[in-house]
Amino acid sequence: MISVKELSHYYSKDGRPAVNNISFEVEKGETFGFLGPSGAGKSTTQGILTGLLKQQSGEVTVAGYDVKKVQNDRFNKIGVSFEQSNVYSKLTAKENLESYARLFDVPTRDSKELLRLVGLNGKENDRAGTFSKGMKHRLTFARSMINNPELWFLDEPTTGLDPTIAATIKDIIKERAAEGTTCFLTTHNMYIADELCDRVAFIIDGEIKLIDTPKNLKLKYGKKLIDIEYIENGKVIKETLKTVTDEDRHRIGEIINNHEIQTMHSKEATLEEIFIQVTGRELI
Repeated sequence: MISVKELSHYYSKDGRPAVNNISFEVEKGETFGFLGPSGAGKSTTQGILTGLLKQQSGEVTVAGYDVKKVQNDRFNKIGVSFEQSNVYSKLTAKENLESYARLFDVPTRDSKELLRLVGLNGKENDRAGTFSKGMKHRLTFARSMINNPELWFLDEPTTGLDPTIAATIKDIIKERAAEGTTCFLTTHNMYIADELCDRVAFIIDGEIKLIDTPKNLKLKYGKKLIDIEYIENGKVIKETLKTVTDEDRHRIGEIINNHEIQTMHSKEATLEEIFIQVTGRELI
């Protein structure tokens, strides 16, 4: 559904590239995570893929269309949910969806059904300008599904949402994926990426460092860890140690033999810990 070859993008001729010679493929029906901190190049790449930014170099096809060529038909196949909501404040929630639906040449979904899905039932006739930031975000998310997109671009889909609503949004994404929708998910939230994505790409400073499945990354980079809390000089001390190095195994034995243990449990390295290990950068 997406093919990117040697893509670069500059915002100024003399500056460093926002995206630097990246290449990747997204298969039909795949949920592909594009992961990195702010300024890594995620939004620039998504802007090019969705037609919001002009492609400067490389080869890019989206849903079978060359993005360099203006072909309105391709917009019937894609949906986009932006991190920054861009709804019409003076229109009601229902009017926002219905006005957007008229832009498409394909059958569209019922606006009330979509509002119910994202927990905005009962708010159909309220102006979007009266909505909280989280409600506007949900309205933007609902709007991205109006044309039943084959290819779905999601930018930080759970940002600013309470845990219950965030869980609902994740369930919707999973249901769409099970139905065969291809999803391109940009985020710095490694937990949502781990839960939703078939494969992930780590991008930092405009360059892709690796692409793999979360499971493979954990097997390759995620060494088994042990969290130990123990008492020392009347204080609770916590250490995280690896079970695969002689030095850390020795330290585990030393703590057990010489201190009162409060808690001790094994854990798997998180995707965020692996990202830091691979890139040397935190997700800030």
